[in-house]
Amino acid sequence: MRTNIVLNDELVKEAQALSHIKTKRELIETALREFVAHRKRLDLRNLKGSHLLDDSYDYKRTRSREVR
Repeated sequence: MRTNIVLNDELVKEAQALSHIKTKRELIETALREFVAHRKRLDLRNLKGSHLLDDSYDYKRTRSREVR
């Protein structure tokens, strides 16, 4: 999809410096991919009380076992 947008030049420069991405197109695409991935991650706080987390699970006991 082709579109024209006005970007904050200072923000673009800072993002390019942090990411080492040279083109604005690649920078925007990377930012969008990271945004979507971030939004798709489950918030672990929402899993409390669900069948996915076992309240009786003892992570300390599991860590103390010898690895064979």
